[in-house]
Amino acid sequence: MTSPSASEPSPSTPGPSSSAPGPGSSPDASGSSPSASGGDLAFVVQSIARTAVDNERAFSDLDAVAGDGDFGYSLARGFEIVLADWADLVSDVPSDLLKNVALVISKRVGGTSGPLWGTAFLRASAAVRDRPEPTAADAVAMLRAAAEGIKARGKSDLGDKTLLDALIPMTDALEARLADGGPPATAGELAALAATTARTAADATTPLQARRGRQSYTGERSIGSPDPGAVAVAVMAERVAAEWDARG
Repeated sequence: MTSPSASEPSPSTPGPSSSAPGPGSSPDASGSSPSASGGDLAFVVQSIARTAVDNERAFSDLDAVAGDGDFGYSLARGFEIVLADWADLVSDVPSDLLKNVALVISKRVGGTSGPLWGTAFLRASAAVRDRPEPTAADAVAMLRAAAEGIKARGKSDLGDKTLLDALIPMTDALEARLADGGPPATAGELAALAATTARTAADATTPLQARRGRQSYTGERSIGSPDPGAVAVAVMAERVAAEWDARG
């Protein structure tokens, strides 16, 4: 896969065609930070799922450079079930939606990706328990909780050449923007910030040597291509940003 046990992408990395747990919705009437309503969260989760399915081949090709090449296949098998069973999984309660998705991913995604991505969704769910309408700050809390869950489950951290190398900088950038004291950012602006930060961070994994996952077994061969999991996070964030304002 491409998290604490992922592999590296090839020269041509996928472009905007996916999404990852992202920011909130539009500013509320008081001009405070945008909310991440149940509808917005559902949009982001569906975008993540569609991105995983649409990029199955591309993500697997990236993973094959220094890993076992099954990352895209494994991720797509789980998220295609999320899309097929969407009517049964969706909920007006944000934490329930995330928990339902977590259970599917944990059970149906193979390899190390299932436990890691499943843990990410489960931790995100816990971060917004009893929050009927999560705010942008709650979205940051979901991302942070997801990252911490992956760290614990995969025994990995920033710099190990995993999806955390895109997820953590993206989360840091959103948190900093919300706390900078400037004019409130719109949800679209936050989504764009998440996408550009994740892409830059994913590209920055190229010169790193993997320290976690199967790609770490290849030693220096893992140097020279980006981490597939980090690239997946970037592509997902780019899809969310590209489609945010156009969604129905």
